[in-house]
Amino acid sequence: MSAADELKIVFTGPMGAGKTTAITAVSDFAPVRTEVGNNDQESFAKASTTVALDLGQLGLDDGTIVRLYGTPGQDRFSFMWEILGRGAIGVILLLDGSSPDMCAHLRTYAEVFRRVAPEQPLLVGIGRTSPHDDRPLDACNAVLAEMGCSAPVLSVDVRRRDDVLLIVEILLAMLEARIAEVAHDVH
Repeated sequence: MSAADELKIVFTGPMGAGKTTAITAVSDFAPVRTEVGNNDQESFAKASTTVALDLGQLGLDDGTIVRLYGTPGQDRFSFMWEILGRGAIGVILLLDGSSPDMCAHLRTYAEVFRRVAPEQPLLVGIGRTSPHDDRPLDACNAVLAEMGCSAPVLSVDVRRRDDVLLIVEILLAMLEARIAEVAHDVH
């Protein structure tokens, strides 16, 4: 990637999965947030929720600028998922490993982003997992295999900068591998 590059990565997932927190953990500046009071306490008990997007930025050592876009998690704002997904180089899907709906959420978001941009690399980050419990990761891998979708599935603590940087770096490595593969196929 050259110093003139600007890349767009989308963080998506259901309400409360940690998209805003993840972007805040790695952004070079305080992210632009479009949060309002949460009127749906029954579905998810949290004070506020994203209604349009979150926007952060991460500068890489080579001068590349990575724009970090977070989607709203509520289905009623799903039109924003498609808008924000356009032009992205990849998608980081965050899921709550303690949620009984984790696999359904995985299926929903993976289907939307495979439709919007089928060539985008996808990475799945699962939060709120126990250190030695691989069941949420195994369940997500099984759903992805059933869907015919290939994506790394990792445990992540979205509050920890190093964890979030790792998933961003893995997504960028996936992109570089695809670029190298295409360049190899052309020659």
